[in-house]
Amino acid sequence: MRRIEITEEEITQLRYESLYHPHVLVRRRTQALLLKAEELPHAKIGERLGICPTTLRGYFDLFLSGAATKRVEALKELKYKGKPNRLMEKRDEIITDLERNPPATYKEAQDRIKKLTGLQRSLPQVSEFLKKAGFVAER
Repeated sequence: MRRIEITEEEITQLRYESLYHPHVLVRRRTQALLLKAEELPHAKIGERLGICPTTLRGYFDLFLSGAATKRVEALKELKYKGKPNRLMEKRDEIITDLERNPPATYKEAQDRIKKLTGLQRSLPQVSEFLKKAGFVAER
């Protein structure tokens, strides 16, 4: 079993982040380190959190990679960049078309976006896009 010394200050930070951090992955990472601080065996930690030993070791390595005062911060790093928003790539074209003849509903906006770009998106996605693009269609 790997020896990791976790300070009381870090345990306090881990407790807070395990409950209140907005990203589920960060909450899981911090929970793993809290269980490690309680000296649970790695197999029990993995079982309790539903993660494999390789993932658990990755969490520990990430924690240890942080500077001495920033180890909990290292657990909060998310390197996933996501997929490009294809609607935003065509934002100007879509908004220009919708401004010429404003849609009465999100459904109408959805249909027009599909005809214009070939991109089929759900109504919540269309609504979110229109808000981000600064154009809000009436329902």
